[in-house]
Amino acid sequence: MSEQRRQKVLQYRQIHDQRQSLAVYLLLCEALEKEYGIIEQPEFSYGAHGKPFLANHPDIHFNFSHCHHAVLCVVDKVPVGCDIETVPDHLDIELCHYCFNNEETNFILSSPNPTIAFTVLWTSKEALLKMSGDGLTNDLPNVLESPKARKACFDTHFASDNSYVYTICKMNHP
Repeated sequence: MSEQRRQKVLQYRQIHDQRQSLAVYLLLCEALEKEYGIIEQPEFSYGAHGKPFLANHPDIHFNFSHCHHAVLCVVDKVPVGCDIETVPDHLDIELCHYCFNNEETNFILSSPNPTIAFTVLWTSKEALLKMSGDGLTNDLPNVLESPKARKACFDTHFASDNSYVYTICKMNHP
């Protein structure tokens, strides 16, 4: 592992988080070798809002995420973002009103499983923001109504036990 990544891993206080940070890095290394034949350790540069990119291969896009239960790494030729989240035990209504617009909040509240609906929408928003490199915004309720969202495609998956949800967001090909 590069010294740069070692320092990033050690920024996490909990050993569990350090291990997950290392795991997503190793997944990235494996994907770069498998998909692109790149065997050298990746060195990162960072965009204006902190989105990492490969310093020596800026044409290869990647993103990673981790939650308590799992890690996720995505590599592609087009801009990509991903988010993985543990499904919460209960729904925080105040958080819903802060993060989601009325239509989304109604969707969550009318869902047979509101915590999963919440997590699907949240991972979609975060994956889009990570894909674009914009970072978290003050206008979270309208993120999925933005022009960038209309140009993106979303792919959401669920753990077999519904303990976590992940979403991958990719820029559609022009």
